[in-house]
Amino acid sequence: MKKIIVLAVESSCDETSVAIIKNGKEVLSNIVSSQIDIHKRFGGVVPEVASRHHVENITFVLDEAIKEANIQIKELTCIAVTKGPGLIGSLLIGINAAKAFAYANHLPIIGVHHIAGHIYANHLVSDLEFPLLALVVSGGHTELLYMNDHFQFETIGQTRDDAVGEAYDKVARVCHLSYPGGPEIDKRAKNGKDVYQLPRVMLDQDNYDFSFSGLKSSVINLVHNTKQRNETIHIENLARSFQESVVDILVGKTLKAIKEYPIKQLLLAGGVAANSGLRQRLKEEMEAYPGIKLIIPPLKFCTDNAAMIGVAGTFAYLKGQRDDLSLNGKASIDI
Repeated sequence: MKKIIVLAVESSCDETSVAIIKNGKEVLSNIVSSQIDIHKRFGGVVPEVASRHHVENITFVLDEAIKEANIQIKELTCIAVTKGPGLIGSLLIGINAAKAFAYANHLPIIGVHHIAGHIYANHLVSDLEFPLLALVVSGGHTELLYMNDHFQFETIGQTRDDAVGEAYDKVARVCHLSYPGGPEIDKRAKNGKDVYQLPRVMLDQDNYDFSFSGLKSSVINLVHNTKQRNETIHIENLARSFQESVVDILVGKTLKAIKEYPIKQLLLAGGVAANSGLRQRLKEEMEAYPGIKLIIPPLKFCTDNAAMIGVAGTFAYLKGQRDDLSLNGKASIDI
């Protein structure tokens, strides 16, 4: 294909990120300004605070991405920006910055679904081959998606309550671990044992849906009852028990799906894709399916970043998608 260079913007939550991607494969730059240290004291993301910091950071991050990529603006093919889902205030900062840049430089603009970005981050590892199945696991999403071709998403399973990343954060808070909870629990789990009897919710049901609210409640009740008895919770063991339950559910449902759907690839996507226990279990289980290629992005492309939006934007551009300056953000939007 002809040279396609996409400048991408991601600001759906608390990372301000701008990347420049060449031909959907080569990352010329990927600048990420994280607000984790800012929100850590609140135990979670404060939307108003996040929006204000996006306003402060977006211009500097944009300039740095262009500088690091070492390209001229006239070389750009289009602008891609996350249109949703996400925190509406945060989304609007990135969208308005992208629209202003596109207008000033006479470039087409493309709105990209945030989850599509997470899925297409895998293209940076290996070309996508269809049909495929994507397990999307993040702070706001837990879904199994089937794809027959580029941008053809069929949701075959999803969480009925909490997303897995949300459950991690809430359990971490109960255990007095710092935000974000996922990395903290993953780290503690490595030194623990699966000794607490926690449920594998919906694992035995004949569908591909997930549920983590009951598991989260079980942990909260366990901690509360233990304190009532003046006993001590072993945090490492609790972290390991919780993580084993989560991984059993996620991998169990995924394996059930790949037995029903003929696929060439299984993709792992989203912030929780950085979880070491989940990554290791999937690698082990997929050895029994040599005809299916497991693709897992490197850690830097699991959490929110603009490179993934640039890759998805490249394929959206090739499919002829174009938006105009009426492009708006949406806090909730179907893929």
